[in-house]
This record gives sequence, C-alpha cells and structure tokens, in this order.
Amino acid sequence: MTAVLEEIVSGGVRLAAPLLLASAGELISERAGVLNLSVEAMMLTGAFAGAAGAMITGSAVAGVVCALVAGLLVAALQALLSVTLRADQIVTGITANALALGATTYGARLLFTGGDTLPGFDPLPIPVLSGIPLVGPALFEQTALGYLAFVVAAGLAVGLGRRTSWGLAVDATGEDAVIADRFGLPVRLIRYCAVLLTGATAGLAGADLALAEVHTFSDNITGGIGYLAVVAVIAGRWRAWPTMLACLFFGIAQSLQFAAPAVGVHLPAAVLVTLPYVIALLAVSGLVGRSLSPSSLTVPFTR
Repeated sequence: MTAVLEEIVSGGVRLAAPLLLASAGELISERAGVLNLSVEAMMLTGAFAGAAGAMITGSAVAGVVCALVAGLLVAALQALLSVTLRADQIVTGITANALALGATTYGARLLFTGGDTLPGFDPLPIPVLSGIPLVGPALFEQTALGYLAFVVAAGLAVGLGRRTSWGLAVDATGEDAVIADRFGLPVRLIRYCAVLLTGATAGLAGADLALAEVHTFSDNITGGIGYLAVVAVIAGRWRAWPTMLACLFFGIAQSLQFAAPAVGVHLPAAVLVTLPYVIALLAVSGLVGRSLSPSSLTVPFTR
C-alpha cells in the first residue's frame, strides 16, 4: 500500500511540473489583464521545437533553448494581437491553438518517425533527501527541468507578491489599466512582458513534456495541459500559492487514473479527467468563498 501511495504522489508531482511552469506565467499574464488561452499553443510549439532541436543537434540543452524561443515567438504574436491591435483575446487564443496543433502535426510527419527516442533529461536523485518515505521520491528525484519548474514557480509567486513594486504594478494594470496609465505606469509594456513571460514558461513546460517525460514527440503531446493551466489559475483564485496547490492537486488526480486500480479503486477515467474543471467551476461560482478575477481581464487598453 505504501509503495502504491508513493507511486501516486511521485507521479502526481512529476505530472504537475509542466503544469506549474505554464500556470505560473499564465497567472502573471491574467493578473496584468491578458487572458492567454494560447498557452496551449505555446506549450505545443515549445514541445515540438524542443524535440526537433534535440534531434538535430543531439543535445537536450539545445532542445530547451529551441523550446524557449518557440514559446516566446508565439507569445510575441499573442501580445501583438491582444495588446497592440486589441483583438479579442479569447478568439486569438483559440485560433493560435488550432494553428499550432495543425502545424506541429504536419511538422512531426516530416521530421519524426515512429519510435524516435530523443536526447533528454533523466531523474537526478538528491542523496539522503530522496530516501525520505513518501515525499522523497516525489520531490527529490526530479529531472533538471522538474527542479527548474518548482524554482521558477516559487520565484514568480514571491515576485508577484503585493510587497514588491513589480507585483503592485502588475496588479494595478490588471485592475484598472486606465488609472494605472494616468499614474505613469507603462501599461502596454507591462502587458507585453507578462505575455512574453507566459511564452517562456510555457515553452519550458513543453520541453519538459517532450524531453523529460517521454523523450519523444507525438501529435498533440500536450493533450489540453495548456487549458488546464488556465483552469489552475481560476481554481487558485488568481493567487500564486493556491494556484501552485491546484497544479499539484491536478497532477495527483491525473496520477490516480493509472494507480487507482492497483489499490482496488475502480473509478471511471472521465471522473478524474473532469475533476479539475469541476473544481474551477466551484472556485468561480462563489460556493467555496468569494473569488474575483482582475477587473480589466480581457479588456483592451485604450489611452
């Protein structure tokens, strides 16, 4: 029983790593007033570019750099459309996701053959700590990208705090961009930086999927994790630490899909798949407490 529980927790933490990366950037973007539904496209192109870069160069690190660049390029397009051209953020996000799915699927047909194993990142156990029962394998046997995910998520959570000037500027921009502009804040620059940061973290999340989890690329490898990152932000009520906890919970829920039968629990897979979305609905419904999104979320800024 203990071994199965360790497997569930360690599997959940591992599955939560890319979700943590993507949701950390998405949280900052939404707090700044820009909804990035295109985080799925950023992750998917990041995974494809990371896999392609690793295959061509034979280096996993080069693959991560390619994934980072790909995520930033998609984010730059999203920022141009939503911040500069003031296009509908929901429509542009869904369109970007559809284009990314089609482009990466076609690219995979050209570059990869079935069963390709790419250079990637293996787990790096930390001596002594990895031997701690239950939590040791979950927290201290991650890959380099897994450790990076927790460091980046925690760093962004601290930086987004209300005691930092950066966090206050982001929150002011997301709550009322017009007043923030009157007080001298560079609203467009802040929103551009927030969207680009989302692209960077989502690109790294895609690299984690392709180079640390499966060491290959397959069609639609993200499988909706980008959308789940948006759900985690909503479930976390647009706050940093609750969003991180939501990501960990979602990762464990995904892990249960594979481990539950081993302990005699036979739940329909659909129940565990839909659980994160049910939690998000409860979070915004007011049934489990008051939750308010940033007032200027999805609202284009016009001086």
